[in-house]
Parts: sequence; structure tokens; C-alpha cells
Amino acid sequence: MRKIKAQLFMSLDGVVEAPDQWHFPYFDEDMGAAVDATLGRADTLLLGRRTYDSFAGAWPGREAAGGEDAPFAEVLGDARKIVVSNSRLDFTWRNSEQLVGDLTTAVAALKNEPATDTPVWISGSVSVVRQLVAAGLLDELNLLLHPIAVRNGMRLFEEDAPAIPLELLSAATFRTGVLNALRCFPSALAGLGRPHGTGRPGLTRQDPKETA
Repeated sequence: MRKIKAQLFMSLDGVVEAPDQWHFPYFDEDMGAAVDATLGRADTLLLGRRTYDSFAGAWPGREAAGGEDAPFAEVLGDARKIVVSNSRLDFTWRNSEQLVGDLTTAVAALKNEPATDTPVWISGSVSVVRQLVAAGLLDELNLLLHPIAVRNGMRLFEEDAPAIPLELLSAATFRTGVLNALRCFPSALAGLGRPHGTGRPGLTRQDPKETA
């Protein structure tokens, strides 16, 4: 089975909405390396429409320009990009396709594909992540927790919903104070070969209306 993993920028008070308004002062070499270790090695991306539009509006041009981030842009271009939207989409960025049918059914089928060394990565795409968490289809959550209280905006986890226990797999603090935490959902622990509760200590745009 393939793993489904998500990476999101999050504020100290849990906000994941509009990180373009508060995230960039914290972007440094450490965070660049963290993103490169995930999206920079992905062969399949699952994206909400708004995140996809943001990526498609920036990365093809950066690849063509041949600058220092061109290799990362090339990886994104070469990756299979599955876009979640309620509207019919036309694509100009290579290797892009629209998810057909129900999100959870399609993702369950994607998980049942033969396992590879690289998981399917979700970047931002808050509404997509929420739906997959609710359906028990998300294996790991990589949160880049920023040392700022945004005070306003959508949180990843909705209020008045059942508690969701998470297992800490690894954590590292960047020089900017950003905490890079990788957490696993209980449903994925069996694949790690250990029971819940035996933690192993370790070490760009997100929009709430992704599927519009």
C-alpha cells in the first residue's frame, strides 16, 4: 500500500489558513531542506485546486528561468499531480490530472496501489487534508509549527469534533524557532510494526476552500 502524507505550515495557535501572510519571515535553509526532503522527492502530489493554481502559476516559470530553484521546480513538474475540484479543469502544466469521483474513494484506491519508496504528498490543501483525516486515510502529518500567534483564520482541526490522538515520530527545531514535527495517525501504526503509545523520539499556499 502507498502512504498518504501531508505537509502544512501552522502557526503557534493552530492557524493553517493563508500562510503567505505570515510564513515567509521564517523561511530559511532549514525549512528549505525540510520541504525538499518531502515535496522535492515526490513522484505524486494530491492538491486542492487553489494550492494547485498557486503552484502552476509559479513553478513552471521558475523551471524555465533556470534559477537556483529550477531543480525543485522540475521535480514538481515531473510529478504526477492529482487535483481535487468540484469544477471541470483545464491544465497547461504537464502531468496534471483531475481527480475523478469521490475524494475518499479515489484516495482509498490510490493507497491500494503497489507500495513505492515515495509516498503521495499533499501540500497545504486544508479541506482535502480535513476530509482524509475524517475518513482515516491520512497516514502522516508533517507540521511546520511557526513561533507566531496569527489570532485569526482556519485551524486544521475543527472544534466540536472527536479527539484525534497522534503519535510523534520525530521533531526538530530550526534556527528560526520553527518546529518541524512529523506525526502519525493511529491507523498507520500497524505499518510501523509497533503499538500505539511507544513513541520514537527523533530528532505554498494553504486555502480552506480548496475544492471550489
